[in-house]
Amino acid sequence: MNKNDIVRLTIEDMSLEGAGIGHTDGVTIFVKDAVVGDVCDVIITKVKKTYCFAALKEVVEASPYRVQPACPNAKQCGGCQIMQVSYDKQLEIKDNIVANNLVKIGGYDRAFVDSIREPIIGMTEPLRYRNKAQVPIGLDKDGNIIAGFYGARSHRIVPSDDCKICSKKSMDIVYAVIDYMNECSIKPYDEATGKGQIRHVLVREGKATGETMVCVVVNGDSLPKVDSLVAHIKTVESELASLVLNVNTRRDNVIMGYETKALYGKEAIRDTITLTSGDTIAFDISANSFYQVNHDQMERLYSKALEYADLHGTEEVWDLYCGIGTISLSMAKRAGRVIGIEVVPQAIENAKANAKLNGLDNAEFYCGEAEVVLPEIYEKMSHPDVIMVDPPRKGCDVVALDTMIKMQPSRIVYVSCDSATLARDLKHLEENGYYLQKYTVCDQFGHTMHTETVALLSKNWSQAEHYIDVKVDLAEMDI
Repeated sequence: MNKNDIVRLTIEDMSLEGAGIGHTDGVTIFVKDAVVGDVCDVIITKVKKTYCFAALKEVVEASPYRVQPACPNAKQCGGCQIMQVSYDKQLEIKDNIVANNLVKIGGYDRAFVDSIREPIIGMTEPLRYRNKAQVPIGLDKDGNIIAGFYGARSHRIVPSDDCKICSKKSMDIVYAVIDYMNECSIKPYDEATGKGQIRHVLVREGKATGETMVCVVVNGDSLPKVDSLVAHIKTVESELASLVLNVNTRRDNVIMGYETKALYGKEAIRDTITLTSGDTIAFDISANSFYQVNHDQMERLYSKALEYADLHGTEEVWDLYCGIGTISLSMAKRAGRVIGIEVVPQAIENAKANAKLNGLDNAEFYCGEAEVVLPEIYEKMSHPDVIMVDPPRKGCDVVALDTMIKMQPSRIVYVSCDSATLARDLKHLEENGYYLQKYTVCDQFGHTMHTETVALLSKNWSQAEHYIDVKVDLAEMDI
């Protein structure tokens, strides 16, 4: 196999990055933009020892799962890797990826995994679902200001004025900011030189409340003619709730800086979620807050987590990696006491404020890394009935896992955005006295290969350190 060879393939599977997978002469070939079921001609672009990468030259026979992408930029943009795949097939692919990781990484038996997995929770409408648009600003080759999204594995901006998974309003606001930039001769930031002012425009929407925040990320600490900026944005969103400036003068590709200040309106917007339990929780969300980008699926995901927690009003729940308290407060309405731990100080302040906003006095929050704070405080606190974890993509630190095991909660509810690290952590918990009861995949990110999973583990008390096995022979009792 050599570079530039043309090969005909039948696509048998999809990779974790959304590439089609085919085989020829014992070699695995990954093909961008191919769909499982396609028969296609491909051009080899890179050759490795046991596998190759290829570009799609021609679809000879289209898969029954191939559809026309809703977005004309889908092939160039790095955002939606599988928009050319029918949505029902996307759900099947994602569900199987999680199951495969539990088998290959977690060490579970395939039949067992199939017996405990609940139906994947898909979206009612897999377009226009994002409540946040985070859009880089740059220049095209002719010097015109452009906005869009980065191409796959690059910082090359693919211009877009209508991202199909964001709201039309959010993209219109971004281009209103560009009109302001042109009017005021404001240059976009250039990563290569470190010069220019505006780096990104972030638009957040409260889907339940209709409130809108615009955050302009600036290489500096001010913008000229703020009244003009407000006026331009209000041509799109007349009820603008918040305009904030985020200061980011770093010479790297981190999007947000640490300092944010209000230019117009409030520093945060409000949104609410309503769970299947009937509980409605309100949240104030700042520019830097972590808040799930898919409002409707967030409600379904947290409802499933609450179902798995099986709360009856008296339990103590610990929520690790609690963020602004979205899951903590969802649990607090049904628990006796909730303790949240989060490393970001601003998020902890948001969580405390959100508890007060909802009139919940049974939730308390501690700032620090879970793997540091948990060992320090757990011996001083009462025994948790349930531990909730929703870690970043890298999963839980082993120190945090081991401390959770020492705490011996009856149930652990694990929410994960990466099923590979989920499977790794579940294996560690299984080896230390917990067993996986059931899990559900929830599709938060249609047309991408990303998804969320919520899993329930219960304590195997027969393996507990202080477990006492008592057997009673009724025949020997004088009754």
